[in-house]
Amino acid sequence: MGLALKMHQRQWALARRLTRITWTYDPLIRRNAYFNLVKLGARPEEYLTSFYGAMDDAINGGDESDRVLAAWYLTEPTPSPLEVTELPTGAAHRVLNREGRPEIAKTDAETVLVDLPDDIEALRRTDPGAARAWRLAVRETLGDLLTEGARVVGLHERRRYVIQRTASHP
Repeated sequence: MGLALKMHQRQWALARRLTRITWTYDPLIRRNAYFNLVKLGARPEEYLTSFYGAMDDAINGGDESDRVLAAWYLTEPTPSPLEVTELPTGAAHRVLNREGRPEIAKTDAETVLVDLPDDIEALRRTDPGAARAWRLAVRETLGDLLTEGARVVGLHERRRYVIQRTASHP
């Protein structure tokens, strides 16, 4: 259903000579990252800290509402899915999923990996502290890298962002 809706939006926008659609999504929800990056070929462009403020509902459990601004370039003949099947040599983790908790590492690698939690929505209910740790780890790494000019080049195994630093940002 979601894919059909997005394809309809794409056709509607193209009929009106629009070349780009943007929206936001929660960068911690793996299925959303997969849908946006791989199914649609949208490009994460900006990390928005606490975009809607704290969301104290049954789903978000008071978690902050960090979002990624995704852009979908409509004039590409077929959106290029951002699924990475093989990691480049030298790729290194900046955030690693270590037994359900984020572990942050320093790296100056050209290709940086940012793992995601297995199920952030369940984690918000069962271990709010771990959910907050994930929010802060991804904010610090993905947010900082995007601000520095790095770009998300894909999603690997539906569980980690693959980020390419630019030459001017070691």
